[in-house]
Amino acid sequence: MKLISFALTGLLLLFSPLATAQTFPDKPIRLIVPFAAGGLADITMRIVGEKLSERLGQRIIIDNRPSGGGIAAAQAVAQSPADGYTLIVLTNGTAISVSLYKALPFDPVKDFVPISSVAYFDLVLLVDGKSPIKNVKDLLATARSMGGKMNIGTINPGSTQNLSAELFKSVAGIDALIVPFRSSPEVQTALLRGDVTVGFESYAALKGAIDDGQLRAIATSGTNRSLPNIPTVKESGVPNYEVVGWNAIFAPAGTPADVVAKLNKGINEVVALPEVKQRILDLGTEPRASTPQEILARLQTDIKKWGAVIEQAKIEKR
Repeated sequence: MKLISFALTGLLLLFSPLATAQTFPDKPIRLIVPFAAGGLADITMRIVGEKLSERLGQRIIIDNRPSGGGIAAAQAVAQSPADGYTLIVLTNGTAISVSLYKALPFDPVKDFVPISSVAYFDLVLLVDGKSPIKNVKDLLATARSMGGKMNIGTINPGSTQNLSAELFKSVAGIDALIVPFRSSPEVQTALLRGDVTVGFESYAALKGAIDDGQLRAIATSGTNRSLPNIPTVKESGVPNYEVVGWNAIFAPAGTPADVVAKLNKGINEVVALPEVKQRILDLGTEPRASTPQEILARLQTDIKKWGAVIEQAKIEKR
């Protein structure tokens, strides 16, 4: 009987990956978004999650857990079971955090396995629609005239928006206070009340207020114009400034390769759907799925790139 038992155990171990591939998913999948509801990552993941649920036959539950640098959320997922049922959105902000923080409670390369990118995006520099500031030149003049008392609004510390503002201060050579808020709508409110002079945010997050003129976009952060009539910061006289953000889905390290492959296939199929592509494009964002290897390479490249930027800009570690 013992021999039979050992034999059955061996067979179960041998075919367990195949069984995983055939049965996954058999319950809802939780996707942790380390930002508040209403931001770019949240909106994008809800668009993709809706269609991915249909393909996989299980709900994709979007779980918003905003935290400084997304650190608490990432740490929680890194310690979750590596079974494909708990996933997380990592961003280029994650890559920046490696060099910005003195110590992280996780290693984004070793403690997670990549699944796919979802979208790439620029940030927009925003002012109140009634502000006299019309362009980056005006913004820099205002900052210098205020002698360090100008406020810049972003979402939580360690986010791409927050760190992009830090980089802008350094590269543009201005003194200003960066004020972090929990959510994109709070940044909008601060701009409209005059609590902050300029905000760094994605077009998607504050699209309504930008389109109806409540907020004015004065520049975008990328290499090329993402909004046709709005110049880049580079075009506007700050040649060494460029930020291109990305959102991607990762799982805890050790997640079975067949589960990763199934999720990657589903995400690539969903992002390629014409209606999904258009909805993401309408957010001023580029839909772009990838192989696991491609987004891992991007993460590693951005860790090196931002490490050099932070060192050169002498941005103090937190």
